[in-house]
Amino acid sequence: MGDVTSVLGIGAAVLLISVLAVRVSIRLGLPSLLLYLGIGVVLGESVLGIDFEDADLTRSLGIAALVLILTEGGLTTRWQAVRSSFWLGVSLSTVAVAVSVAITGTALHYLLGLDWRVALLWGAVLSSTDAAAVFSVLRTLGVGKRLTGALELESGLNDAPVYLAVVLLASTEPISWTAPFLMIYELAAGGAVGVLLGWLGGVALRRAALPATGLYPLATVSVCVLAYTAGDLAHASGFLATYAAALVLGNARLPHRADTLSFAEGLGWLAQIGLFVLLGLYASPSRLLGAAVAAMVAGAVLLLVARPVSVLLAALPFKVPWREQVFLSWSGLRGAVPIVFALIPLIQGLPGAQDLVDAVFVLVIVLTLVQGSTLPWLARWLGLVRSGEATEVQVDAAPLDELAAELLQVRIQPGSKLHGVYMTELRLPVGATVSLIVRAGKGFTPQPTTRLQEHDQLLVVTTEEVRTATERRIRAVDRAGRYARWVGETGE
Repeated sequence: MGDVTSVLGIGAAVLLISVLAVRVSIRLGLPSLLLYLGIGVVLGESVLGIDFEDADLTRSLGIAALVLILTEGGLTTRWQAVRSSFWLGVSLSTVAVAVSVAITGTALHYLLGLDWRVALLWGAVLSSTDAAAVFSVLRTLGVGKRLTGALELESGLNDAPVYLAVVLLASTEPISWTAPFLMIYELAAGGAVGVLLGWLGGVALRRAALPATGLYPLATVSVCVLAYTAGDLAHASGFLATYAAALVLGNARLPHRADTLSFAEGLGWLAQIGLFVLLGLYASPSRLLGAAVAAMVAGAVLLLVARPVSVLLAALPFKVPWREQVFLSWSGLRGAVPIVFALIPLIQGLPGAQDLVDAVFVLVIVLTLVQGSTLPWLARWLGLVRSGEATEVQVDAAPLDELAAELLQVRIQPGSKLHGVYMTELRLPVGATVSLIVRAGKGFTPQPTTRLQEHDQLLVVTTEEVRTATERRIRAVDRAGRYARWVGETGE
């Protein structure tokens, strides 16, 4: 009982500190995952003395956390927002991964003298972007939906092929010529399992009459976790099955959808916090210093060569402008996923695996500092920030599900042509209206004669049927002003 009390007390304290750390990270402009890793390191052997070196348990808990993070990412991704960039996202999660593995592996083979198989394993581990980092950072930048959608899809989909590649390369058995066909099957079957279970889960939840509202979020998340299990038992990709099921469920007309998304978001935060603290606890600072040189070499290859070339080749069929390609290249955020995947060869007993784990720890910290802190500045410098991008607002207390309505938040950035537009000139579709304007920290209800100004924040209430049209109209006025329709601006 004493052990249980201690574990519960330490766990609650760490969770509370981690939640408060989110506010600190926002003020410092640093990604919160670094603070979570720091909390784990403080708890570890070098400071407070908790000795934790169980790689197998860390890997198992890490995969469980990734399943929950992918569930949250899929449930909160709107198909309307990512549909136009679906094939670009698929290309980034497959073609870009293959190119990145090849370039990184080849470079590290010659630069670090690694065996070919080990070098390609380094490339595979480092090629996966982190869903938690991407979901938390990109949705607050205000860049176009094509870029955000492509990067969200990439981070949600590329865990599956990278995991298969890592398991294949970490195996002590010779690689068979049938391996590519096996990977294609596992990806296709995993996607099919996820879509099927997501559709069946959506139908069942709409017809079920559960006795409590709080049971719907639990049932929804359970379907996504079940998709991982079903995919794994079918020798398919459980990660892809999870994300596909969550994506289908998140875009179905689920009962109490707002409650479900809020619950999934909280569960995703819990998984991120627990995972990063656990990884920080597992890390050994004394070993990390020795891996710094190899990590810097791998990071330079990845950031300056492998990622830009892989994005260029993956985006080639889609005629992506160079500014967007630069942003896509710099947005390959790494986080917990490479660390968890690096533990797989360590558990398999592969020679040199510990060096890979230590280098990945160092690399994740450095790349998160470099990319995470400069990404907002880069988006503004490239001219990709759009003030007309609406953000969904979840309000648990409002009966929005019964009204089939949604809340959108719009920030008017400097230079937007929304500035100076009268409310009567905004001409939102029937079924949508601006219910509140916050200006200089004070809110008021707009009148027909109210003129919008830079830095205003708008709260827009819209029905589900006209949400897409509402967002298009806001983007059109943002780019072309009150006469957007006259000049042929559609907001697409």
